[in-house]
Amino acid sequence: MIKIAPSILSANFAALGDETEEVRVAGADYLHVDVMDGLFVPNISIGLPVIKCLRQATDMFLDVHLMIEKPLRYVERFCEAGADLVNIHVEADTEENIRKAIELIRWQGKKAAVTVKPRTRAEAILPFLESCDLILVMTVEPGFGGQSFKANQLPKINSICSMIERYAPDCELEVDGGIDENTAPLCVQAGANVLVAGSAVFGKKDRAAAIRAIRENAVKV
Repeated sequence: MIKIAPSILSANFAALGDETEEVRVAGADYLHVDVMDGLFVPNISIGLPVIKCLRQATDMFLDVHLMIEKPLRYVERFCEAGADLVNIHVEADTEENIRKAIELIRWQGKKAAVTVKPRTRAEAILPFLESCDLILVMTVEPGFGGQSFKANQLPKINSICSMIERYAPDCELEVDGGIDENTAPLCVQAGANVLVAGSAVFGKKDRAAAIRAIRENAVKV
């Protein structure tokens, strides 16, 4: 099953509750929430208060992507705020601390995930794979929405798909960056089953049609 996860980074923050409800009704599977600290990535987005408000406003699955340094400091608080899945970058700390963060997320009863940037090798996920519920491959440099899809990441997606099939077959494979109705099939063909789409959903007047177009094109593979 192909899942669509609209990224609120492209939503209208002045009407975030309404925007969230609209994509829920439109058929979105997850709500992707990008948290940026201005250090790990050169941008600042939202934090714990917004997650808490979203949790009160919706029953959607909150896929919280932490683009922050040393995430071990905060993962417990994001779990408590209402995240259903907490996703941390393998590049954000030492292997030991990433392991501890994953353990803490799972101890809280939440799903855990790790992300790799475009320049990070696929093998970087291996120390964490068997403890994760999802792996996210960035097809753009994290930090800003609206970037163009980098097709050179497709072999990495395929490699990670093979690792998942071998070591953690229940783990999902998510792709984020430049996803639309044209690039979605490429990602699915490479092995992804969760697609993060920002402007391709929130940038459209008809969100239901946008989600439907991405999903239908993806499943044609």
